[in-house]
Order: sequence, then structure tokens, then C-alpha cells
Amino acid sequence: MKNRTTALLLTLVFLISSALYGCKEQSDNDISETASDTVSELNVYCFDAGKADSFLLYTDDSAVLIDAGESGFGKTIAAKCGELGIEKLDYLIITHFDKDHVGGAKKVIEELTIDNVLQSNCPKESSEYDKYISALESKNIDAVTVREELSFSLDDVDYIVDPPKQETYTDPDQESNNSSLITSIQFGDNKMLFTGDAENDRLTEYLSDHSGHYDLVKIPHHGQWQKSLKDLIASTTPKDAIITSSDEEPEDEKTLDLLGSYNTNYYLTRTAPILITSDGSTITISYVQQDT
Repeated sequence: MKNRTTALLLTLVFLISSALYGCKEQSDNDISETASDTVSELNVYCFDAGKADSFLLYTDDSAVLIDAGESGFGKTIAAKCGELGIEKLDYLIITHFDKDHVGGAKKVIEELTIDNVLQSNCPKESSEYDKYISALESKNIDAVTVREELSFSLDDVDYIVDPPKQETYTDPDQESNNSSLITSIQFGDNKMLFTGDAENDRLTEYLSDHSGHYDLVKIPHHGQWQKSLKDLIASTTPKDAIITSSDEEPEDEKTLDLLGSYNTNYYLTRTAPILITSDGSTITISYVQQDT
């Protein structure tokens, strides 16, 4: 009887051990499969902010905002983030400190959690700039002034932020624009370039170190004509281009003619907000229908 009881106990221990090992093995497989999942889509929402810039780049698990439009526009950005379920920005990038790029930053900083802020090296005194600085201080955020090329990855999206090489530029009228951070983004085989308001000097220095095809380019300085645009488009040969302009201050026809000569499709935020979607191999672009 004793031997039979012992045999039954040993059999029970074996069965329990086998079951536990089987569960552990399945659990390990589940973790491995989850870890191997990749991001399937990158979206870029190009706000209709008038003659001003604001771009929200997001996946299921990350969000980056490049510029924040003019004063008061932060409410629109925060509302869109709420609509998308975005409560946190991994990065806020302020390309330069003109009011049409930094103006809405105060509200964005107040309304959202922000992990990192990257900014240009050329402060420009204005009430919008002062409010931006005050908002950073109130949230105890230390913005990073980008002085050397900086790269980071979120999910499967790679970002490279390129700073101006100079602290000041010879033309005072273009100094702020030429301090623009230029951000290169790659997701799978797709590449996009966001140029801020870079003018001739800044574009020339950028193109001296960077070349190659981009699927999409944000045309600098709201589509105003400048001679360096020829080099920019010749170097990047984009299939598509985005221009931020307004009905009151539209893009230059000469800029559109240049894009046409390269068979580059162009989209205007003054028409409507624009949604760019990449699956890593193909980019689709559409105007976003707004409620009337």
C-alpha cells in the first residue's frame, strides 16, 4: 500500500511539473512574439495653421511635434492630440524662434506631458518666445539647444536633427530662418525631410554635407522663392512636397513651377490639413476633410 501511494505521488508530481513547464514554455514564446512585433504605420498630420508650421508625427506608441504654429494655435494642437489619444510627446522640436513656429508652444507644454524639447541656437525676443520659456520653467523642462547633429529612434522610426553650423549669419533679415533645425526622418524605406524656414545660407550648408533622395520634402519658408530651392529639389528629387502657406500670403508661383519641372506633387496646407501615412514602403497623402 505504501509503495502504491508513493508511486501515485511521484506520478502526480511529474504531471504537475510537466504542466508548469509547458505553461512557462508557452509564456516565453508569447513574449518572444510580442517583442518581435514591429510598428506598421507612421502618420504625419500637417496642420492648417495659416502661414505657420506645425507637424505631428505619430505611431501607436510614439509622438513627435515639429513646431507649434502661432500664438493661440496650441489649443488646436492639444485638441488634435486628444482626439488621437495622445497624452505625451516624446519630443517637441522648435526649429527656430519666429512667432509662427514657437507661438503655440506655451499651450502645448501646459496641456501635454513632454519628455524632451529640442530647440535652435538663435533666440529671438518676442512675447511668444517669453511665454515659451516661462512654460518650460513652470514644467521644469530643460530644453536642449542642438549644436551638433542629434539622432534618436522611436519604435522603428529614425530621426536625425541637424543644427545650423553658425551662431550668427551675415544677413540679419534671414538670421532666425537660417538658424532652423532640419529634421530627417526614415521609416523603413521611406524618407522625409522637414526644413523649417531655412533660407539660402542654411540650405547651402546643409546640402554640402547631405545629399540623396527623399520621398517627401517640406518646402522651407512657406514656399517663398529662393535660389537654393533649385539645389534642394535637384539633390532630394522628392516625389511629394508639402508647403505651409495661407490664402493671404500664398506660396510663390516660381516655387510651384520648379516642383512641376521635377514632376513633384505638391500639397498646400492652406487648402486643408494634410495626412501623410507611411507603411515603410509606400507613402499615401490626402487632404483631411474638416467639419463645416
